[in-house]
Amino acid sequence: MLAGVAVRIGRDRTHPRRWGSATFWLLLAIVFLFGKALPALASGYLVVAMVVLAAARQVGLPRRPEESRAERMAEAVRLGNRLFWPALLVPAVALVGSALLGRIQFGVVRLADPRQAALVSLGLGAIVALVVGQRLLRAGMATPLREGSRLLETVGWALILPQLLAALGGVFQRAGVGAVVADVTTSLVPTQFPLVAVIAYCVAMALFTMCMGNAFAAFAVITAGIGLPLIVQQHHGNPAIMAAIGMLSGYCGTLMTPMAANFNIVPAMLLELPDKNAVIKAQLPIALALLAANIGLMYLLVYRF
Repeated sequence: MLAGVAVRIGRDRTHPRRWGSATFWLLLAIVFLFGKALPALASGYLVVAMVVLAAARQVGLPRRPEESRAERMAEAVRLGNRLFWPALLVPAVALVGSALLGRIQFGVVRLADPRQAALVSLGLGAIVALVVGQRLLRAGMATPLREGSRLLETVGWALILPQLLAALGGVFQRAGVGAVVADVTTSLVPTQFPLVAVIAYCVAMALFTMCMGNAFAAFAVITAGIGLPLIVQQHHGNPAIMAAIGMLSGYCGTLMTPMAANFNIVPAMLLELPDKNAVIKAQLPIALALLAANIGLMYLLVYRF
């Protein structure tokens, strides 16, 4: 799919960022197709090249004639609720397949590895949804590639941001950032009080997630620097409860940052909102309320179970 996007852009003479965009998607296709075979250093250079192209604004959208709003509304009215069938089929098939595929076997041969049943079912759901969508919309065989290309180009460089931020979390952990965070926290905050330790951990999870755009990346650093030494070791808290509510606190940060581009910026782009931060502004009050609730829940539960 990614290679197809690169080829389509390279053949589009009207594209304002033709070669930069084609190179970006081609490099991403190479990383996904041959990432396991390539040396780690080579993959790193490819990622750096993609970042340079995105930072230099060489990855852009093509000039495409858009259907009028009236035409789209007329098509939506014609289809009605059937428009949602393909989107609903993906999770439905994935759910049923996850429960059944791993149990079906012919003799000694299983239809799917039970450990991979969920992934196989998800792929099967996507194929079923594609077939139903094409029949429903009376679309040609080239439509999925064309529309998939349009969607990927609309998302743009933000598509690789989650992977980059997750890798950054691992780099921070190996670099000992967690120890630095622990030293700064203990020197500035009276963490000898259990409630203060909980507040420091939950707020740090939210803030670090806002900086990194990824709660999983923040979790490794903040848990190693604040959660384990203060809540678990110093105050003998329950690590399972701490980790679960700590991740929820990180997700509160996800709701409040443009760094979580796939959650907060991409929807605004896809919906063509005039304010690119409209999603964040709508989520901000809920995120703060949830963060306060997480702090209260952790304090009530983590030291009592």
